[in-house]
Amino acid sequence: MGPGWLARAPGSFAGKRGWKQAATMRLNQNTLLLGKKVVLVPYTSEHVPRYHEWMKSEELQRLTASEPLTLEQEYAMQRSWREDADKGHRFLQEATFMLCNQREEAPAPLFCQTQRQGWFSGSEKWLAQSGTSEESCMAGDVNLFLTDLGDPSLGEIEVMIAEPSCRGQGLGTEAVLMMMLYGVTRLGLTKFEAKIGQGNEPSIRMFRKLHFEQVAVSSVFQEVTLRLMMSELERQWLLEQTSHVQEKPYRDGASEPC
Repeated sequence: MGPGWLARAPGSFAGKRGWKQAATMRLNQNTLLLGKKVVLVPYTSEHVPRYHEWMKSEELQRLTASEPLTLEQEYAMQRSWREDADKGHRFLQEATFMLCNQREEAPAPLFCQTQRQGWFSGSEKWLAQSGTSEESCMAGDVNLFLTDLGDPSLGEIEVMIAEPSCRGQGLGTEAVLMMMLYGVTRLGLTKFEAKIGQGNEPSIRMFRKLHFEQVAVSSVFQEVTLRLMMSELERQWLLEQTSHVQEKPYRDGASEPC
């Protein structure tokens, strides 16, 4: 029964950490995506402490079917995600971005604040000014899984807004659109799926607004599967919705994108 800020189904989602143990992060390790409300950056060691704090939440553990880890274990896991791509873990590929908030007027206390950017008109400040680390403006994450060896054109997408003060602002919607753009233009995807808990009506509505249609219901996992087929018409719609998005290089491990 997940809330609207977490579009992933606990039954089919065998734990965020579990997925990534068999994943390769090479797809996007040097890519930054700049949007109106969010900046998407690769998951690096700089982000581990804040992610670790998020995953102390019993609610997030339940919704992601994850077990609590120590901070040292989180660092080790992050390293393994980036280093194990050449060790035979090829049945699952993944592009993961941490989601950084773009709003200056966000509430000050809770890692959703940044003094470096406004909306799109000021988003370049995020790249040009100093004074705030990426960790301090982290809001959540968005993932794209390529899980079907028989259909490399299919990607499973999920999003989580982990910071309570950052929810209900449209960050998840833009993050999903940006990730879909990345999937279409960089990975050649033509189909997207989202698996969402049956009681998660806000997330279901969000994906329906993004033209996803329900294709399956699992009573075992208590989830619904929604799918979007990227016809030429849908592709043009996506490109229009994301025409403002900029792709820039990202320097791994730096406190500032470059």
